[in-house]
Amino acid sequence: MDTAGAEVVGRMSQQIASPSPATLIGEGKVEEVAATVAESGATLVIFDEELSPVQGMNLERELNVRVMDRPEVILDIFSTRARSHEAKLQVELAQLEYLLPRLTRMWTHLSRIRGGIGLRGPGETQLETDRRIIRQRIQGLKAKLKGVERHRETLRAGRDAMLSVALVGYTNAGKSSLLRALSGQHEIVVEDRLFATLDTLTREVDLGEGQRARVTDTVGFIRKLPHHLVASFRATLEEARSADLLLHVVDASHPDWEGQMHVVERVLAELDLADRPILPVFNKIDAVPDPTVFAARVRELYPGAIVTTTMRTDGIMPLKAVLRDLDRAGRPIVHVRLPVSDGARLAALYREGEVLSRADQDGVLDVRVRLDRWQIQKLVREGVEVVAERGEERMAG
Repeated sequence: MDTAGAEVVGRMSQQIASPSPATLIGEGKVEEVAATVAESGATLVIFDEELSPVQGMNLERELNVRVMDRPEVILDIFSTRARSHEAKLQVELAQLEYLLPRLTRMWTHLSRIRGGIGLRGPGETQLETDRRIIRQRIQGLKAKLKGVERHRETLRAGRDAMLSVALVGYTNAGKSSLLRALSGQHEIVVEDRLFATLDTLTREVDLGEGQRARVTDTVGFIRKLPHHLVASFRATLEEARSADLLLHVVDASHPDWEGQMHVVERVLAELDLADRPILPVFNKIDAVPDPTVFAARVRELYPGAIVTTTMRTDGIMPLKAVLRDLDRAGRPIVHVRLPVSDGARLAALYREGEVLSRADQDGVLDVRVRLDRWQIQKLVREGVEVVAERGEERMAG
């Protein structure tokens, strides 16, 4: 609630075998909540569950105060965090789709003037007008987001080929901190609060040893994330879908980090991303009471997992080493044979690849180099002799 800017004056809970269709909670509990509201002077009641339109309307009538459910609170927080045009479009779409079936509740003040047979009261007329306006706005927003998605696809197609990595994880797990530490760009906003980042942010990262990767920060997930938000943020999360690797960033210092991991896994499955290569990265290891014991435990549970901290200069070195290995795995070693006089191509090999060795044999340079496959194909098309490292299989003649 701190994130939403509300002051909590009381908390209540109830365990029920089955929720009430009318009010979610039992009749006696509704009376108890109403008494607490009157006694504390509360002006808002928030339910940590999703309320149906009927339940919300009934509860507001019984409690005589504004009632919000969990999805509405999350949507409200998102609306205050949205900065870019795209994020604002996504949040507005989610809000309108949430609002549409709940319009009746918002127009109850006009229902006192009822329509008779063959007549409609002004409240009903206004309600239908609003529904039509909202549906039109929803269609317009979806069309704009389709345009954003096409623009993203164009940008991706024009990028230089390199290892592509997307950061995913529970909100406030430290994804933005990790991107700032990897890229060295201190203007990246980092805040210790939920949903500090809504906009996709991509940076090229120097992995060391002449290797680079493209790393993208994405919106954080949360327990019971409203399905309207998941749907509207699909275009943003396309960056994750096109990535070679997803880094699942986990807040190692959180007492329920395992529960948060399961939440992220469920959302990734909902977004059809569960089949992507995923590497768990346990961040904030500096805040864990016994880092050595914790690291041993997570590596036993998740073989290959990485532990990181952005509070030390060497805290992300293990992650960079793993990314370098993955980059090399996608960049085969070849022998490129060039005339000694071809200085332009030799310079390009040093600039675009990882030159491991070179030898001059009778006026021909044999350059042993690690290259992206598209770079190899380009050399082959240009008629350059390229030979595979293993078996000396000729790739071009």
